[in-house]
Amino acid sequence: MKDDRKQDGRKKKDQRSRPDTPLRDVLRVPEGERLDLTAYDASATPAAPAGKAAGLAATAALAPRLANLQERLYASSTAGDRRRLLLVLQGMDTSGKGGTVKHVIGLFNPSGCRIRAFKAPTPEEQDHPFLWRITKALPQPGEIGIFDRSHYEDVLIARVRALAPRSQLGRRYDQINRFEKSLADDGVTVVKIFLHLSYEEQRKRLLERLDNPEKHWKFNAGDIEERSVWPAYQEAYEIALERCTTDEAPWYVVPADRKWYRNWAISTLLLEHLEALDPTYPPGDFDVEECRRRLLAT
Repeated sequence: MKDDRKQDGRKKKDQRSRPDTPLRDVLRVPEGERLDLTAYDASATPAAPAGKAAGLAATAALAPRLANLQERLYASSTAGDRRRLLLVLQGMDTSGKGGTVKHVIGLFNPSGCRIRAFKAPTPEEQDHPFLWRITKALPQPGEIGIFDRSHYEDVLIARVRALAPRSQLGRRYDQINRFEKSLADDGVTVVKIFLHLSYEEQRKRLLERLDNPEKHWKFNAGDIEERSVWPAYQEAYEIALERCTTDEAPWYVVPADRKWYRNWAISTLLLEHLEALDPTYPPGDFDVEECRRRLLAT
């Protein structure tokens, strides 16, 4: 049965990879279907430019368009437009959440971004429902929000490490879906990305951190222990992606073994979503010619 799912998943992925297909359709998790992450090649480059050099150039070329759309989104909020975008990044350690913030979000004006990295909940956060701290970190109208980890930790590590009863975890998936629908209804475009890293590539990246004293600060000995439960994490992600990909807030699986592809794919996904919003500069609420006349008279 697992092999059949794997073959079906590969077949579906190939069918979604036509050159004229938007990347959001290529990488989107199918709704209402079983998900097998082993059917997704973490080193693949679906719909990408031809090679690393071309990918880097294409990503750089997206910067002016992304910056323009961000400015238009913020400008429209000054006239009452409540729309904003929330990028949710999830993935195993070293999958590139921080790298995405550095290389992709760096293409935007930082003053219009709201970035939050979620760690283990504080005692205050533990005294509240699990979505409480998420709600406090949401972007304001006109902003682009970025979550490095998110509310999904409460159905991922909580499942793997048995931090909550299974019955409670089951209810959380439904709570998340209702929460994300409420965000969409309030003008939030939710872009959820799972950075799909291979077991072998994670070992390589952890070894690079050990081999370079300047990267020791990024190494956590606990990451080695987490690798021992890799299959459990993959299953937890499969369940979360299956149960929480919806029309309002779909999941996208981005192969993350190749950093250049990761950056190009996420930049392209953000571009497609911002272009779909098509924010516009609001008209001035003043007499342009009168203001020009008065200014020239000074």
